[in-house]
Amino acid sequence: MGWSRKDLLGLRQLSAEEIKLVLDTAVPMKEIIGRKIKKTPTLRGRSMATLFYENSTRTRTSFELAAKFLSADTVGLSASSSSVMKGESLRDTGLTLDAMGVDVVVIRHPASGAAEFLAGCIPAAVINAGDGTHEHPTQALLDMFTIREKKGTLAGLKVAIVGDILHSRVARSNIWGLTKMGAEVRVTGPATLMPPDIEQMGARVYTDTDAALEGVDVVNVLRIQLERQQQGLFPSLREYSKLFGINQRRLELTAPDAIVIHPGPINRGVEIDAQVAYGSRSLITRQVTNGVAVRMAILYLLTGGETNAIPH
Repeated sequence: MGWSRKDLLGLRQLSAEEIKLVLDTAVPMKEIIGRKIKKTPTLRGRSMATLFYENSTRTRTSFELAAKFLSADTVGLSASSSSVMKGESLRDTGLTLDAMGVDVVVIRHPASGAAEFLAGCIPAAVINAGDGTHEHPTQALLDMFTIREKKGTLAGLKVAIVGDILHSRVARSNIWGLTKMGAEVRVTGPATLMPPDIEQMGARVYTDTDAALEGVDVVNVLRIQLERQQQGLFPSLREYSKLFGINQRRLELTAPDAIVIHPGPINRGVEIDAQVAYGSRSLITRQVTNGVAVRMAILYLLTGGETNAIPH
């Protein structure tokens, strides 16, 4: 099947076939990253703008590199250095970019639904790079790509997502995506950080982290959002690490060939020990590389690239 959507706003709307198309398209894109000269003319003449209302290292940089590797022109905007500081609305900012001829707008925004709102305002393609606590589809896609690359499949795998599920757009996108691809998803974390409707999304809730990790194939460790610690959602970072942190002892509860992933940035010694984060089962660095490949695939598909041969 081909790609027919104008935007990528979340994985809840995508079918398993559409997710597979993105993952399959990312395979030859990763080959480009491994070249000495990382350049193909596939998207020459196309343009992409990154519009970030929140800080980012991995997502923003990988989108910009993805566009440049495909020869698209890029421009980056931060809310702190744009007309947003003068009171310009999201709609007007989007219309301004569209009037300049931008083909793709990548947006990160603290408000859930911001990407969908922008997509309804402009004809340019909109990619959700994280909206509030709603979704972060490209992170979940790169997570799935990394898992499939290592395991060969997603169907039948047991995946444990550990941490702050309540505020995690990464967790939501992973649950939607992984369950559609046939994986079993388990979630565990403090009860105060567990959404009441999470089981309706298809995930199994565990209150005991050790039980959640028993025999799983993948451990997806979420960043503890330290900025929310002031709200008293758990007693202390030390207690959190003791009850939910992924250490070598807990890793031994998983399948012998289980892998560990993390969206970054890492709070070492809190949600994950350094020994695990930099150990032989960790694919955290590979995720970063795969993030560029997956975002190349998404840009390629959203700009009609499937009408041309995938670059080899």
